Amino acid sequence: MGLPSLIASAVFILALAPLSAMAATVISVGDGDTLRVEEAGRKLTIRVACIDAPEMAQAPYEQQARQALQALLPIGSTVTLKVQTRDRYGRTVAEVFAPNGANAGLTLVQQGIAFAYRQYLKQCDEWAYLDREKVAERYRLGVWRSAGGIGRPWDFRAARRGSQSQPVARPQRPVNLTIINGGSRPSSGRRWYCRNVGSWEHAQQLLREGHTYLDGDGDGEACEALR
Repeated sequence: MGLPSLIASAVFILALAPLSAMAATVISVGDGDTLRVEEAGRKLTIRVACIDAPEMAQAPYEQQARQALQALLPIGSTVTLKVQTRDRYGRTVAEVFAPNGANAGLTLVQQGIAFAYRQYLKQCDEWAYLDREKVAERYRLGVWRSAGGIGRPWDFRAARRGSQSQPVARPQRPVNLTIINGGSRPSSGRRWYCRNVGSWEHAQQLLREGHTYLDGDGDGEACEALR
């Protein structure tokens, strides 16, 4: 292979490789998965990676998603972008981390504000996104208030275009349902038992902190006998 071909190949590989994390300042939030930032003097439109928020016509969920993203990433705040690629609309696709270090997309999924975008999950921590979505579905948060959740944004867009979205095969690996409080998993230092928790209220707090084994029957309530 000649030198020109080697150079061309190297450029192509670099174009495909994800960029390192970079800091940027939030200028505006467009909707639940899109924002504008300024980075090193240039303005970028960011598509939050691996999530799909409700479309504008899916009221009131779209507005809730936009407000939730604004709360996580206030205008003027400095965020960290973990860039993956550029989409067909010229937007920079990136995981976005709030000033406190929280993964904004993952947080929205956990809150039931957005869906895990299965078609593009391979670019992120796939199982973390699916796990957080299961938590939101189980507790009927946001888009999951009705059984099965609202119509998926990708299906909504496909219907509007008059086409069918391609079904994405669900992963075969079982999702480990974990209740997460503030983005941390429960400490492995102590395992609680209902007999020594002390009160029903304390049991529910432990459940929210990730001690899911206290909910033996999977009904979303820990240590029912303590009530």
